[in-house]
Amino acid sequence: QVQLVESGGGLVQPGGSLRLSCAASGSTFSINAMGWYRQAPGKQREFVAQIFSSSTDYSGAVKGRFTISRDNAKNTVYLQMNSLKPEDTAVYYCNVRTYNYNIYWGQGTQVTVSS
Repeated sequence: QVQLVESGGGLVQPGGSLRLSCAASGSTFSINAMGWYRQAPGKQREFVAQIFSSSTDYSGAVKGRFTISRDNAKNTVYLQMNSLKPEDTAVYYCNVRTYNYNIYWGQGTQVTVSS
């Protein structure tokens, strides 16, 4: 089992920045990929970014504005979000996938981009 705790959400003005963190505990040795998804009101949850040992993937909506990184010593994944837009408003969920294909989710953290 892997437990995930997210932090760093909040209210920010358009053009601003936020950094999300997600700390993993439990069977962290089994983690392969770590990533972020988001869900806006009335919409389906969507992929944002993921990171393996060193390679990264981003959705087209955030590429060039968001940066995902990982601190393996702290079992933590980060999402640096710059140039935020109102359409980035959503609940952001941390996600990990283990080597044996189990998937775990965090509880979510609200990000609101508004003036």
